[in-house]
Amino acid sequence: MDDLDRLSRRLGYRFQDPSLFELALSHRSVSRRRNNERLEFLGDAQLSQIISTELFQRFPDAAEGQLTRMRAYLVRGQTLAEVARELGVGEYLILGGGELKSGGNRRDSILADALEALIGAIVIDGGEDTCRRVILAWFADRLERISPQSVRKDAKTRLQEWLQARKHELPGYEVVSVTGQAPRQTFEVACALPDLNQRFVATGASRRRAEQQVAEQALTWLEQTHE
Repeated sequence: MDDLDRLSRRLGYRFQDPSLFELALSHRSVSRRRNNERLEFLGDAQLSQIISTELFQRFPDAAEGQLTRMRAYLVRGQTLAEVARELGVGEYLILGGGELKSGGNRRDSILADALEALIGAIVIDGGEDTCRRVILAWFADRLERISPQSVRKDAKTRLQEWLQARKHELPGYEVVSVTGQAPRQTFEVACALPDLNQRFVATGASRRRAEQQVAEQALTWLEQTHE
């Protein structure tokens, strides 16, 4: 593994306990007993608390729902993976042979989990105040750009609310097919609008993404044909 000094500089934090640093970068494919999953659990909670407090202070007039959506956007897996890439975390991940060969150091889920594990490790190593300072530096640009108006509800929620407001039946989602081998699978999902006799199909790299894609399709059709 490359010298961790470079990653320390990118993170803006130097660990007092180097073994904790290495543990945060150790994927479960290396060892079932010594990996970063427990640190990930701690980091997930710490990240949510720090981002929640920051949003609460930055947006004193934002409603609870707006704060929730902004937080969800900032702590979602895709955003965490983007931050991890910007910091160069993937270069230093400790992976088992299979994950290494399959490009695990580039996978969103592994990068996001590692970032949360690093947060958990920083809390233990340096304390909550230091951890807060480091995390807010990582998310500084995103916190500057985000606003209650910039983050909409997800497509499934908006579709459900559109239908409920007009007394229509709620949509039904069904996985039509799954192709490929994990973790590089493609999900095909159908969304049915029963009382409107409409059915839409979309694909995605996960069931959740496919459901969001197909809900967006259904919403587009509804807005074009019913308003």
